[in-house]
Amino acid sequence: ARYFDTKTTEPISFFLSGLEELLAWQPNSNDDFNVSAVPLAKRQPPLHSRRPRTLVCHDMRGGYLEDRFIQGSATRNPYVFYHWRYIDIFVYFSHHTVTIPPVVWTNAAHRNSVPVLGTFITEWTDGEKLCEAFLAGGEEAYGAVAEQLARIAQHYCFDGWLVNIENTLSAAAVGNLPHFLRDLTARVHSAVPGGLVIWYDSVLKDGTLKWQNELNDENRMFFDACDGLFTNYNWKEEQLERTQRLAGPRQNDIYVGVDVFARGDVIGGGFDTDKSLRLIRQYGLSAAIFAPGWVYEHLGKENFLQNENRFWGLLAEYLPTHSICTLPLTTSFCLGMGTSTFLDGKDEESGPWYNLSAQDIQPLYPEHQGTLSTSCCLQDAWCGGSSLQLQGTIPPGEERVAVRLFSLQMPAPPKLFLTLLYKLEGPQPNDFTVALEVTTWDSGICFEGNPTSLPEPNGRYHPRFLPAPPPGLAKLLTACHRGSHGWTSRCYELELQDCSLRDLSVIVSRQQPSSQETSFTCLLGEVRVLDSASVAASPPQVHSVVASQIWWQ
Repeated sequence: ARYFDTKTTEPISFFLSGLEELLAWQPNSNDDFNVSAVPLAKRQPPLHSRRPRTLVCHDMRGGYLEDRFIQGSATRNPYVFYHWRYIDIFVYFSHHTVTIPPVVWTNAAHRNSVPVLGTFITEWTDGEKLCEAFLAGGEEAYGAVAEQLARIAQHYCFDGWLVNIENTLSAAAVGNLPHFLRDLTARVHSAVPGGLVIWYDSVLKDGTLKWQNELNDENRMFFDACDGLFTNYNWKEEQLERTQRLAGPRQNDIYVGVDVFARGDVIGGGFDTDKSLRLIRQYGLSAAIFAPGWVYEHLGKENFLQNENRFWGLLAEYLPTHSICTLPLTTSFCLGMGTSTFLDGKDEESGPWYNLSAQDIQPLYPEHQGTLSTSCCLQDAWCGGSSLQLQGTIPPGEERVAVRLFSLQMPAPPKLFLTLLYKLEGPQPNDFTVALEVTTWDSGICFEGNPTSLPEPNGRYHPRFLPAPPPGLAKLLTACHRGSHGWTSRCYELELQDCSLRDLSVIVSRQQPSSQETSFTCLLGEVRVLDSASVAASPPQVHSVVASQIWWQ
């Protein structure tokens, strides 16, 4: 029953309750489904750079809802998160002692370069007993708990823990707490590359449970023993100032709590969450956004995607984004849900589905008031459940609008192939053309093609359109001429010397100049950026394939 749903026999994600279950945990062939299959993608700048970070703590109705079904479910209007480019750490929270993040979340986050933490929580009188048992017991007892938590993160391939002790502690227990945190942090760092342990602002050095809403001398020894402090939510500006002073060079390791539900005496919340972020960033501190599922729970499922884009759009100026730094980059913009399943532009199967493991690499979601909006379209897609819808206007006298999809930060290979699938909608689709644009970081040595060509002003390059794929790549690049069901397909190449890639944008242009403003709607079905050298290389042979856990119903 832990590993498989009793009603359907399908594999499910699970938690552990109590100390005995934690200490008894061993890897088991039944839980292979729960091991994340997606390694954490690299990003630029790296997580540990000196800049404020954004943590999202996902807490929804006790957790392990439809997201527990590892192979997906037929859920209508599920909750999805897709603004990954704007956040740095994702925590899956529940009130079970050991919250192992459902693997679908780890897969989606890792594909988008975001590490995922589980939660280790103790609370109320049961929590006191539990803490007495492992903390007051000395090094052997707390070492065993630290060892198990590190092994669990390593085995399921997630990235560490939020530790939340919400009960009073005896003098013996609180005396060992910093040692336990140090031990856990060291074990997680050695078991999980880039692993993290973050402490929630709760008990004090004398063992009393009293939320401080800041870093101070009462809770500092816990911050010093791990990778970060997640503060409680009822802070005032002077506490941010004191926290910044005390944290010194580690100010980015303070994650100031922001409750989107705005419970208690807090600043902002809901669509005013930007007020709290503005203050937090003024002091150079990181932010922990708690329960952004408010958008879904409070405003309802019906207009969820619209409301979600509005919520994150209001925060975007306070959220430093991270860039993609490896190729290939390929995405169909799928959210990991849909009302139908599309393949090659055709609706193959109608009916709702939800599986975050199928979520693709997500773009930036740029909004320019009145002139451009980027959103998810479930009604039509090239592959998966959704496409990316660009809606906007080209102002009078201007010829084009650029929509920045991805920020990149990597050396450009000598030759790139790019593919694009799009569909223009609206009354006069033939009035517009759609193309890709690549920008590079400013440098005097970056050239396109051969050394005789001049550097482009402001590093904007328009890849050369290929009417047919180059010989030898026809199989992989069938996209060059396979548009169907109203989708147009384009293939491009771009040769660059000594350049560093910066942005990938889509350009929507008018065919004819006009003194009128012109509205457009364009769906993007797929974008790919490939290094031609690795595309041409033959893929490694696969050996010793073993299939297990195959069930027919």
